[in-house]
Amino acid sequence: MTGFTALLKKEIREIVRTKRLFILLGIFVLFGIMNPAIAKLTPNFIEFMSEDFAEQGIYIGTIKVTALDSWSQFVKNMPMGLIVLLIMFSGIYTSEYSKGTLIPFLTKGLSRDSVVLSKFLVMLMTWSIGIWLCFGITFFYSDFYWDNHVVKELVFAAFCWWLFGVFMISCIVFFSSFAGSGIQVMLGTGAVYFIMPIIGMYSKAKKYLPVSLTDSISLYKGELKPDDYFGAMIITALLSLLFVLTALPLTHRRQL
Repeated sequence: MTGFTALLKKEIREIVRTKRLFILLGIFVLFGIMNPAIAKLTPNFIEFMSEDFAEQGIYIGTIKVTALDSWSQFVKNMPMGLIVLLIMFSGIYTSEYSKGTLIPFLTKGLSRDSVVLSKFLVMLMTWSIGIWLCFGITFFYSDFYWDNHVVKELVFAAFCWWLFGVFMISCIVFFSSFAGSGIQVMLGTGAVYFIMPIIGMYSKAKKYLPVSLTDSISLYKGELKPDDYFGAMIITALLSLLFVLTALPLTHRRQL
């Protein structure tokens, strides 16, 4: 446990020193502000462009903006947040393997399991702080300008996004256990993300895929209930655990 704590402190110092923590949290704060801001400014933009639309024979009536529009922006921005997270952390393992910076720690008796788990925990902490910070800012401004009560299951929908992010982090951990570079980790994790919707298009298993957790709009509108997501939540949690546990023996076989 002492070795794990030392590695965890090292990882926290590293993301602070390299400014990755502040960059990521800054992006999530920006998204939190942008979500209600875009919804608030949309009618003004449409009104500004109305003459151009009219010249093309397009007439737009009065647009009523609600909190749902703000939370729709939240859903649109979360994939961008995950992409930034992937770019920032795709080399968190591979760079240390290539530079040999892990050798001094391992020669002192620290286990490779501790290395993997400490990095996983740091990514998890960063993602958790980021998404809930973005959620809190969006919630405050959406409630200030409109009324969040018109949107259903806000906290549950955000939890689904958080769990999906955990799954994507576990993919980073898994591919990092054998990939030779951060680019390969990004390609592998990206492939998992883009393959799931394709599988869902041609399979009845769509509602059990991790990506189905990102269908927040249906929750917001009350078209789906939390019970409809429980199957996907269980599968996502099990797959996340499987990826992390599989990464441990693969990391042991990796040469430094």
